[in-house]
Amino acid sequence: MERKKVYVGMSADMIHPGHLNIIHEAMKLGSVTVGVLTDAAIASYKRLPYLTYEQRAEIVSNIKGVDRVVPQTTLDYVPNLLELRPDYVVHGDDWKEGVQQKTRQRIIDVMKEWGGQVIDIPYTHGISSTAMNQRLKEIGTTPEVRMKRLRRLIGAKKIVRILESHSGLTGLIIENTSVMINGKKEEFDGMWASSLTDSTSKGKPDIEAVDITTRLHDLNDALEVTTKPIIFDGDTGGKVEHFVFTVRTLERLGISAVIIEDKVGLKQNSLFGTDAVQTQDTIEGFCAKIKAGKNAQITDDFMIIARVESLIAGKPVEDALERAHAYVSAGADGIMIHSKNKDGMDIKEFCERFRESDVSTPIVAVPTTYNQFTEDELAGWGINVVIYANHLLRAAYPAMVECAKSILTHRRSLEASDQYCMPIKEILTLIPGSKK
Repeated sequence: MERKKVYVGMSADMIHPGHLNIIHEAMKLGSVTVGVLTDAAIASYKRLPYLTYEQRAEIVSNIKGVDRVVPQTTLDYVPNLLELRPDYVVHGDDWKEGVQQKTRQRIIDVMKEWGGQVIDIPYTHGISSTAMNQRLKEIGTTPEVRMKRLRRLIGAKKIVRILESHSGLTGLIIENTSVMINGKKEEFDGMWASSLTDSTSKGKPDIEAVDITTRLHDLNDALEVTTKPIIFDGDTGGKVEHFVFTVRTLERLGISAVIIEDKVGLKQNSLFGTDAVQTQDTIEGFCAKIKAGKNAQITDDFMIIARVESLIAGKPVEDALERAHAYVSAGADGIMIHSKNKDGMDIKEFCERFRESDVSTPIVAVPTTYNQFTEDELAGWGINVVIYANHLLRAAYPAMVECAKSILTHRRSLEASDQYCMPIKEILTLIPGSKK
């Protein structure tokens, strides 16, 4: 007699007794197929898993009672169910309530077509995935694991969300801040180590006055207390010979990517546009720098992203496209396109035209001036990574100024403490490891 077919869907990022109990109960019913959710399926509703799909699938395939492992490419079970037509779907009964309730009902409705049944297994108490995730954050990560996450995120998510960090404290904000929207947890995917905010926080102009050694020393504060990937603002990259050492240092630290802009001479911030002298490198010169950087790196995971400054320099989209394609041919792992125009239409035109001939190279955008567009709209243009490049520093400065003015005005700190300051108790408990 042919065995009944049983389907179990799971992320399997951290296998615990609850998972094993589900599989144990499922094998009593028949031949067990586990649909392991892909990175993209998981990232559609929560953070990217720690382990890759291949790693998770291998682990599940070696669990006693599992006869087959297949990828589940969406959060929705239905595509796999229509293909496999199982007799049973087995899941923990915690999905009878909350955000997964609709998913469960959809499965019940679909399986009626062939007389299939949903089996709810009592939730295994004493196991908390949230607590396990928090514990993993406290343990930290390794440079290798952190470095790989950016490529995985780009491959898994519609758009990757990056926020500027210039200290260990801002790194913690990016690491831990989240909001719930329609049952989905929204959070930042990584950090942008901005030369502008690094310089400004030290009271220095954004002209590469802060040397790379100092910037990396400060960056280590964020590395020590976070696990999310970091993109490093490499300005022009400096001389080719120096850029080689920068790449090796960043890669060794576990930084995921460096972005370098195709300009030469004394750096002027791009948002000055044509109000300042913006001298671009030759295409040949910048391609040579990209090639030297790619030849210097040890792993395939580190990314060198070329920042095209044509629009900033007042040149047409055609010039930006010519440079972008040349940089990709030279080995660039991504293209950052920048503009100070407020309507964003030059960025949209560039992206749409670039995608006509290149559908795979990641595009990075920094919508500081054209901030009216949502992430969904930017993704619709073909953009893969959005960087909010200076917002934490810009938010902190006016708050600190108002606090200082209040103390001067009232000749005491009572009003400042009440209006602008978080309670001192929260300061003491903000940092992991602080005594409570």
